Amino acid sequence: MIRLWGRATSSNVMKVMWLLAELELPYERRDVGGAFGGTAAPEYRAMQPLGLVPALEEEGGFSLFESNVILRYLCNRHAPASSLYPAPPRARAEVEAWMELQQTGIGRPSSKLFVGLVRTPPEERDTTAIGAAAAACAAQWALLEARLQRHPYICGDTLTLADIAWGPLVHRWFNMALPERPAMPALHAWYQRLLARDAYRATCGGPLV
Repeated sequence: MIRLWGRATSSNVMKVMWLLAELELPYERRDVGGAFGGTAAPEYRAMQPLGLVPALEEEGGFSLFESNVILRYLCNRHAPASSLYPAPPRARAEVEAWMELQQTGIGRPSSKLFVGLVRTPPEERDTTAIGAAAAACAAQWALLEARLQRHPYICGDTLTLADIAWGPLVHRWFNMALPERPAMPALHAWYQRLLARDAYRATCGGPLV
């Protein structure tokens, strides 16, 4: 049995939930993090030394952390022939490069923007910081806009782990009350393609809070 630790409102938990749904893998999810707490418990830190979410646990005492690593592991272990994580070295490297860019490029400004606009009361918001985070996010989304003008998904004609890594964040991007949002028609069309997938809507397409 697969056990996923983490609250369903975390974008990093969402991406793992989405993949599990796409692969039709049964799992149990346990709420930790945020208002649920639990991430400082010694048994949780044994699985996730930074006390973040998600953590993955399987039989035999195996556990894993880092959401994008979990995505790769799940495909390697449970669906090695899946086109979500292509086997040819160049195709796989391209998917992994875009997965890494999600973490290193848009991860932090997207989190700042979400906290500033969604989790902070209006009277306490730092509009300057929010504007800077929105601009940083827009620059990253512009990279995807250019890619998606060439093909329907980030790495070609089919959904891959690269799309799953970025997908939870694009739902936030198009549903936060931003002061302005640059027009990116290819990005929006990609988002609509994701929304057409039952697994995405069920795990990533709900209310922001």
